[in-house]
Amino acid sequence: MAKILFINPVVREEDDPKHIPYGIALLASIAIEKGHQVQVYDANAWRKDVSALHVVCRADNWDVIAIGGLTTTYNYIKHACSIIKQASPNSFLIAGGGFMTSMPHEIMKWMPQIDLALIGETFVTFPVVLEKIDQNDLDFSETLGVCYRDKEGNSRLTAVRPNIPDLDVLPWPAWDLFPLDIYFNNSKILYSDEGFTSKRRLDINGSFGCNLICRYCWHLGTTGDMVINPDEEGKNDVQFTYGRNIRYHSPEYIVKMVRHLYETYQIDFASFLDENLFTMDAFSKRTFLTDLSNAWIDAGLQPTCRRDKVPHDENCVGVHWSGTSHASLHRKETLDKMYEAGCSHLVYGLETFDPGLLKSLGKGSTAEKNISSVKICYDSGIIPVPNIIIGFPDESFETIRNTINALLKLGIYAKPHFATPYPGSEWYYTYKDSIIEQYNGDLESFIEDLGDASKITAVISHRFSAMDLLGLQQIVASRDLRLLDQVEKHWGDANKHMVPVAVPRKSFNIIKGKVATPMASKKELN
Repeated sequence: MAKILFINPVVREEDDPKHIPYGIALLASIAIEKGHQVQVYDANAWRKDVSALHVVCRADNWDVIAIGGLTTTYNYIKHACSIIKQASPNSFLIAGGGFMTSMPHEIMKWMPQIDLALIGETFVTFPVVLEKIDQNDLDFSETLGVCYRDKEGNSRLTAVRPNIPDLDVLPWPAWDLFPLDIYFNNSKILYSDEGFTSKRRLDINGSFGCNLICRYCWHLGTTGDMVINPDEEGKNDVQFTYGRNIRYHSPEYIVKMVRHLYETYQIDFASFLDENLFTMDAFSKRTFLTDLSNAWIDAGLQPTCRRDKVPHDENCVGVHWSGTSHASLHRKETLDKMYEAGCSHLVYGLETFDPGLLKSLGKGSTAEKNISSVKICYDSGIIPVPNIIIGFPDESFETIRNTINALLKLGIYAKPHFATPYPGSEWYYTYKDSIIEQYNGDLESFIEDLGDASKITAVISHRFSAMDLLGLQQIVASRDLRLLDQVEKHWGDANKHMVPVAVPRKSFNIIKGKVATPMASKKELN
């Protein structure tokens, strides 16, 4: 059996570590079930100097060192891979996660230390790879769901690994391998009273997938959206489509897991990491969230403040929870039941209140539904937390004005994020040439610059520059229509002799009505 070291990269260096890496914790648990010896170095939690990574890599004779994360962790992962191979040259280095799946050939080129990459969903792929390493069989040319190096050192992609059909076959994450005290100390989240007073919060995941086609969003092979096809040079590469495998845990699985966390770690808050809880509810014909809420109450997890209908305070016992919602999918009776079970707040991806932009984004919502959703949610007792974005391709002063007017009408303050073409999204492929041009021909510089969309990276707006968008962000945050009018007048005077030039659009390979990544059969899972 292999000795495995998982490394969790630093996430959001400007913020405190708040979220245990759910994917790594799941893979660690799967590896332990298969009999492997597993350790975790959580760089995000410890925030130590990079010299600590040298020490950890030399602490044992690791057969496998595994690292992964989203594209926004690229800088740390690149540095870490260099250190890993220096400190532990005989270890087999595996990389996975969103940063790798979105652009495997580029990452393998930029990080020559990586021996093997896992692409898309890895719950089955990872143990298969470990078994081959145990047998000293390093030929991965027939292994589904990987990017390997051929004898000449060139990266090669194999076919897609089918998604598992039943999420309930997954073990619970290996929470005990992580420094829980650090995460508990950063439990507070300023979205609701219950979230802000939390002392022992952990994240859970109830589902994979979302049936929406938001053009700025990515899914990266875990939702039936990925295919492997030859590129212009005839080399296999990833392509992302609108195919979907919508999957969710049973309410019984989720509640049993939360009950374990409550009894073992005394958690008082659970944050759902799901892309969108209400798309799950719609997909389940409106039973998922109601059944989950009823099971939560029946398991004795309902907070006493909700049971007794009293204000929340430090004497409350039970587990509050939060998640994500969609303006056109929620229903009052579902929200009421969720509130009763302990739901404290829901993050709404409203993005904009402009009708034209909402239609172009593929959100499946309207300005009217966005506005009404805030009141309906608030009336249930659950706090709605709106997410606003500016800098869309067709953004204009009028679209900004429509958003500010809605914020004023609703009494909401929101500092918007910037529309960002993350790798794996439709807009990344649409504007890739423009992105490379903005970074002086260096795509890797763009990847290194990516963060959580709170700063400007590549601009995809056809009308506004980076300087314009930085100013508009402050105007939206202050809801200042007078200043917006002044800026529009000045902007128009300064640009009245210019001829608008649209950003070149590239085609996006969409396979409509077809699931890209199929489900695995029971035989394959065994």
